[in-house]
Amino acid sequence: MSLMELKNVNMIFPSGKKENVIGAVVDANLTIDEGEIIAVIGESGSGKTTLGKVIVGVHKPTSGQILYKGKDVTKLTGANYKDYRLGVQMVHQDSFAALNPNKTIFQSLSIPLYEHKIVKGSKDAAQMLMEYLVEVGLTPPEQFLEKYPHQLSGGQRQRILLARALSMKPKLIVADEPVSMVDVSLRISLLDLMTRMNQKYKISFIYITHDLGTARYIASHGRIVVMYLGRQVEIGQIQETIENPKHPYTYALVSAVPEADPDRRSNFADSLPLKSLDMPSLLNLPTGCKFNPRCPNADKLCEMEEPRLLEYSEEDLKEKGKVKCHHTKEILRARSKSSFMD
Repeated sequence: MSLMELKNVNMIFPSGKKENVIGAVVDANLTIDEGEIIAVIGESGSGKTTLGKVIVGVHKPTSGQILYKGKDVTKLTGANYKDYRLGVQMVHQDSFAALNPNKTIFQSLSIPLYEHKIVKGSKDAAQMLMEYLVEVGLTPPEQFLEKYPHQLSGGQRQRILLARALSMKPKLIVADEPVSMVDVSLRISLLDLMTRMNQKYKISFIYITHDLGTARYIASHGRIVVMYLGRQVEIGQIQETIENPKHPYTYALVSAVPEADPDRRSNFADSLPLKSLDMPSLLNLPTGCKFNPRCPNADKLCEMEEPRLLEYSEEDLKEKGKVKCHHTKEILRARSKSSFMD
């Protein structure tokens, strides 16, 4: 049994205009196993953060089903609901906004401990929090407990958020672009910290990002979910997917990653393989495949019929994956032939 499973989950928001709605997440299906790291990647507006908020329960899905340890989260009560609320935590992108500026770190982090009766008093809370601060590399811990958020650096605040999530003893952490607002020199240390948490406590991670480099680093043995306009367009083992992308959008994302060393450049096209750089509006989506206005391989079928996310496998592939494209096999054959000719 998977730790969590999403079945045909939709998150639809009203647009404010008559009869118009915004499909932030459309027909999402995903299984999350214990101790697994899954990277969710896509452009801004692709639905990554909304998907994360649906998983942690911030948004109640418009339709579909979310199972936690095999049980529908909308029907959980009592101890089972508490197990879900504590077991699934979120680390936000903006660490300053995620902490109350008028409270010390001890006050902010101790509130959930008191609320869920994890500790009996301030002495127990301080002792537990100091242990977790050491765990996330903030030493000496007593110096950080009485500080306010503005007295800490961005990297330190992100570690505070990780410590707060850890204090709930979670089974799954949704990390929403946790290193995007941190100095480049500190990103690897934060990614390594999350990897250690994953290995030591068997915590599963949903790592949301627009950066393929950090996704590949933290989920080197995990899976990747590529999203476009609220839809999952490709799911697969991350190394296989980046080295051999099946969907034209994934191919474009990989092609867009700069490589300084010419000897290490990929064999992808020099120019970005897109007909247009403009993403369609969520209020005026194209018919058929939502990627077809930008896809160089689109034809009449793509303009008329939206493809389904189906399993894709070939004998030479190490891992099976899923892709949402009418012409995956033809595109890969043409790409392989072009590379061979080059």
